[in-house]
Amino acid sequence: MSTPSLSRSLPGAPPAPPVRIVHVGVGNFARSHQAWYTWHAPDSAEWGIAGFTGRRPGAAQALAPQDGLYTLITRAADGDRFELIGSLAEVHPAADHEVYLGHLAAATTALVTVTVTEAGYLLGPDGHLRSTDQVTSDLDGLRADPRRPVDTLPAKLLAGLLVRRAAGAGAVTIISCDNLPHNGGVAQTVVTELAERVDASMVGWIRAHVDFASSMVDRITPATTDADRQLVAGHEHYHDAAPVATEPFSEWVIAGRFRAGRPAWEQVGVRIVDDVAPYEQRKLTLLNGSHSLLAYAGSIRGHSSIDEAIADETCRGWVEQFWNEAQPHLVLTGAQVSDYREALLQRFANPRIRHQLSQIAPDGSTKIPVRILPTARAERAAGRVPTGCATVLAAWMLHLRGHGAPVNDAGAEPFRDAAAASDLREAVGGVLDRLDPELGGDAALVGAVVEQATALAPR
Repeated sequence: MSTPSLSRSLPGAPPAPPVRIVHVGVGNFARSHQAWYTWHAPDSAEWGIAGFTGRRPGAAQALAPQDGLYTLITRAADGDRFELIGSLAEVHPAADHEVYLGHLAAATTALVTVTVTEAGYLLGPDGHLRSTDQVTSDLDGLRADPRRPVDTLPAKLLAGLLVRRAAGAGAVTIISCDNLPHNGGVAQTVVTELAERVDASMVGWIRAHVDFASSMVDRITPATTDADRQLVAGHEHYHDAAPVATEPFSEWVIAGRFRAGRPAWEQVGVRIVDDVAPYEQRKLTLLNGSHSLLAYAGSIRGHSSIDEAIADETCRGWVEQFWNEAQPHLVLTGAQVSDYREALLQRFANPRIRHQLSQIAPDGSTKIPVRILPTARAERAAGRVPTGCATVLAAWMLHLRGHGAPVNDAGAEPFRDAAAASDLREAVGGVLDRLDPELGGDAALVGAVVEQATALAPR
């Protein structure tokens, strides 16, 4: 007998809950994290999610025939656990723009959650919305027709808010779940600045009706493999085109208002706080910063996954060195940091979570400034030369020169041009100067990065 495909028509499959959340950027992480928390909430039957992909429609193509259902594989040390997640009531490609607008126009929609990676917010180094060709095109399109399809996240959010205002649908909360400091404030900035240029009257409406919540999210979630699909088919006896494998650890900290309501997330471990910044800083620095270090330095040393890289004593030493530099500058202290560091080492070493370095390496031009530079600046202000930070910067510069994981970064061009200089010191100075002219002019830091790059470069 052939293996049936997963769908809500299978015996015992849960019905789709009514849509009250719209998610932009549906992918593996969103499904292992926000959708998982929502499914576990005691009122999950009232909180369905309509998910929309980014540029690639693959997730929608796999999940739509399954009515949004998928299997979560939790890879613990003692074996795999399988769970059917039913919170995704609908999954659409980004091209289904009218469907997206319809959900934003509905008064029943209370939340919009976002996972598009740091680069998707198009925030410039000056803290404002970047004026790219895509932004200009979206700006012209929204001025001409608010329902016209758009490409960028700021325009997509604004388009939804424009139709929401027209429909009189009331308050809504937008929750950023990307690895950006003050991510709710970033979302508010780029949406409001675009609104000023499209329809200035929207700015006041947004202030009165839209809350931008910040959140810190944490759960290591690798890309799905054919082996994952085969494992689910053998264990669950149905074909799932899009299972998700993840680690047992998960954390979500949110600061924001929810005037239109939200699931009872706090009853399933979500921490609702007044200020997410201390947790955000700890995670961005210790987890994401060391992930960048391992992605670049580990791949240069021939490793392909996080567990391989952290098992390399040299890589682990670099991670510990970077953490030692960063720890004095964190808001959280004591066991809140030491316990987190120990947990990270255990998480990284989990051989059952094959988190590929090539999956972590993209968009370094956006990630390095928020993951590494705060510690580098703080250490230099304290009169110290941060060797750990220099190691990350050196590894990224070598990555830009073609070593280790392949470059996949829309903002990489000016950094690659600088890194291509034949003289190593000139290359390092040029890369740092494009990150921050003050760092590029710091002879001691440049020298430390050159030294680490010389030591790390393949012979």
